[in-house]
Amino acid sequence: MNAPSSPRSERTLLHLGLGSFHRAHQAVYLHRLRESGDRSWAIVAGNIRADMEATAAALAAQHGAYTLETVTPAGARHYERITSIREVVPWEPTLARLVEVGAEASTGIISFTVTEAGYYLDAHDRLDRSHPDVQADLAGRSRATVYGAVAAILGARMRGGAGAVTLLNCDNLRSNGTRFRAGLLDFLAARGEAALRQWTETHAACPCAMVDRITPRPPPDVAERVKAATGVDDAAPVMAESFIQWVVEDRFLAGRPAWERVGVEMVASVHAHEEAKIRILNASHSCIAWAGTLRGLSFIHEGMAVPAIREMAWHYVTDDVIPCLDRPAHPAPIDLAAYRDSVLDRFGNSFVRDTNQRVAMDGFSKIPGFIAPTLRERIARGESIASTAMLPALFLAFLARWHRGELAYAYQDGAMDAATAHAFFAASDPVLAFCRDPLLWTDLAGHPALVAAVREAYGRVQAFITRGD
Repeated sequence: MNAPSSPRSERTLLHLGLGSFHRAHQAVYLHRLRESGDRSWAIVAGNIRADMEATAAALAAQHGAYTLETVTPAGARHYERITSIREVVPWEPTLARLVEVGAEASTGIISFTVTEAGYYLDAHDRLDRSHPDVQADLAGRSRATVYGAVAAILGARMRGGAGAVTLLNCDNLRSNGTRFRAGLLDFLAARGEAALRQWTETHAACPCAMVDRITPRPPPDVAERVKAATGVDDAAPVMAESFIQWVVEDRFLAGRPAWERVGVEMVASVHAHEEAKIRILNASHSCIAWAGTLRGLSFIHEGMAVPAIREMAWHYVTDDVIPCLDRPAHPAPIDLAAYRDSVLDRFGNSFVRDTNQRVAMDGFSKIPGFIAPTLRERIARGESIASTAMLPALFLAFLARWHRGELAYAYQDGAMDAATAHAFFAASDPVLAFCRDPLLWTDLAGHPALVAAVREAYGRVQAFITRGD
């Protein structure tokens, strides 16, 4: 285990992706550590794209401080002033200030939340060099991807002799540190930066991590509740469920905060935790969002009140996921049935008011990342995939609504090629076209068992849409 850094001088954790989740999760843990008396680390944060600029400006005006509202399933609300962000960096296209901070020897960790689609990885976990964003960064025209931003920072560190650093992925990506590292090294190789690639291999650690806290986009009335409860006029509040979890592999090259003192689980391997979380929580969340949207609902908790939707999620986990993750040869270190029940109860929290729009996004990353692994394992063992097949069938029906322009909200998907998705429904057999898509299915594309199961499930989804139960 690496010992946490000495509190004698303040170290910097630079975070890329100053969204709601970071402020409800990683920033909270560091705030609580600082409140305990260990003020050896603080956060500098900014965005690598021109996103949420109004929120970032409001945070900067508040010197990085903001109020977190959490709510339990019973409706009990708690308010906490979070002060772990020392500096908010305004966005500008060169990311000059982020690079400057990242290149300082006092910066020991660079963390990031850029969503699953923000890693641009192909079926073999290699960098997708065909994507326009990646091509622009490779050509040096922008620094709009996490690879372009981190490469600029690491290059400045190498030239300035700032020393080793830890790159900490905080997104819902399986084996996130390992896969990010592979994408970054591929990016550097594609740019011909052999010296920086070699430096990175020896001077940058990329531990894997699992993060968990349901964090909706802050609703308009959260500021009013904050004002009423605390007396503070907060222009950048954030809200989340009361549950929080962070599991991190303890592989840091340049020190780290003593997170274990405030509830972070520092482990040798995060694999069991991330498989349970990605397959049970993340996949079920998407299932409920797609199904709820098809029933004309707006919020996750509304879907959980529909027995048929809750049963879809329950059977998916019980019939297919748990048998994959808890086998006689490899028993699960986690009580998966209890975790399933906890997750479904959390989704039913009507006070969080998490939207289907937020959770439904990025299906072209979620199908291969969250759902296909269970299908792949079950098919390889000759087992039924009927319960899991409901999830891609729901997504196909959801895409059909999008194709016809009938969704009640704008659908965002960073990995989807719109022309390809529209083409599914121009085909004589949309189910077959969908199941043959290599981006969604990689080695499973066109597999007879997949096609047959999704076709049967798609019929069940159509019946679910027309029923009123």
